[in-house]
Amino acid sequence: MSKGEVEVDYKDLAKRIRVHVLRMTNRAKSCHVGGCFSAADLLAVLYGKILRVDPSRPEWTDRDRFILSKGHAAAAIYAALAERGFFPIKLLDTYCLDSSPLSGHVTYGVSGVEVSTGSLGHGLSIGCGMALAGRRTGQPYRVFVLLSDGECDEGSTWEAALFAPHHHLDNLVAIVDYNKIQSFGTVKEVLDLEPLANKWRTFGWAVREIDGHDFRQIEKVLLSIPFQLGRPSCIVAHTIKGKGVSFMENQLAWHYKHPDDEELRKALVELGVTD
Repeated sequence: MSKGEVEVDYKDLAKRIRVHVLRMTNRAKSCHVGGCFSAADLLAVLYGKILRVDPSRPEWTDRDRFILSKGHAAAAIYAALAERGFFPIKLLDTYCLDSSPLSGHVTYGVSGVEVSTGSLGHGLSIGCGMALAGRRTGQPYRVFVLLSDGECDEGSTWEAALFAPHHHLDNLVAIVDYNKIQSFGTVKEVLDLEPLANKWRTFGWAVREIDGHDFRQIEKVLLSIPFQLGRPSCIVAHTIKGKGVSFMENQLAWHYKHPDDEELRKALVELGVTD
């Protein structure tokens, strides 16, 4: 969090992110609501307090770098960036529409976005490069990479997981959004990752497991990084796909489905929005 910023109500910010996502995906008839919702609480804490960023200086040299490796959850990061002041909230109305800078996968060129993502398995490797560059040039920034559990199926993720401890990148933090549902089924059905936390430990990372919807846990663990000097930190965040709207929670359909007008109305009511 940059100097002079006030504390943010995480619950309220996460709610606003979810409301934006619903309206954006309804308007554009786009998808990935479930994965946006599972990450919303993590993003609220990151952008509410943890990340050292300055929206008035998006290219500030010493800023923390954040990479949303699960780039299909673009609507959620755009919502967080808009709420943080990187660009006008009104721009969210153009999400996924022709000529909009806010495309369906995270795209470089949008203020606050470090790199285009969505080709799964690449984000952690890019984060390793950024962290190594910062270490070698003596810059104080940290690098945070939010991964999906499904992209932990990718071999390139584990190449990066080997690289980071070898180079002692304790300025690097990997956060796994472990909602346990990927595009065509549950993680257990598609490619079982368990024991996930122990895999990261075996690769040389300092690891913590948390409830990815408990704001106190999220804040506490993020404030305690690096967990161990000389080692990169990994947070396995146990989350719920579609968290926040009852008929979306733990439902595979909401990986690709968009809310129609009636579903939008019902979801907004559950979130306490009636206008």
